Amino acid sequence: MNRTKQEISEAFWQLLEEMPYSKITVKEIADRCQLNRNTFYYHFQDIPALAEATMAAWVDDIVKLHFQFGNPQECLTPLVEGCIARKRAILHIYRSVQRDVFLRHLRSMIRHAVGMYAEGVKSTLGADLETLPVLCHFYQCAGMGLVLDWLDQDMGYDMSEFLEVVCVLFQGTSHKALLRRTEELP
Repeated sequence: MNRTKQEISEAFWQLLEEMPYSKITVKEIADRCQLNRNTFYYHFQDIPALAEATMAAWVDDIVKLHFQFGNPQECLTPLVEGCIARKRAILHIYRSVQRDVFLRHLRSMIRHAVGMYAEGVKSTLGADLETLPVLCHFYQCAGMGLVLDWLDQDMGYDMSEFLEVVCVLFQGTSHKALLRRTEELP
């Protein structure tokens, strides 16, 4: 993203911290960036296009900068921290007409995290497992469900602490499930 696009995107984040998505106008964004409206329209077709690009860049930044895959908790922790850092903005976009855009990017981030974790699991087991996609899909759905519940509750509980407890409870289950399935194969 070039510098002007980044400034527009950052102004959008700032405004989302201050007000609901439906209240944000191109004029407010342009004023915040000290640009004219034509400059906004040179870079983005409209505010929904800006929201799409901003969510995509946010997900890309989190994936590139923060993901480590030692355990399942580490798969969701950067996402949780990213949401907390922009709490009001995330809740405003989550409650807006752009919710589908946000959810699509959220789902892709979780899919990426689970996929990277699964590759690590696969390499430690030393097998090309046919059932790994099933387990990945399960963890994607579980991760998405946990994050959606947390967002529905206005991020009102400590998700990091919750994830820690869940990971302790389910520690080793993915390895056991994969090994069990491998043992059952003819």
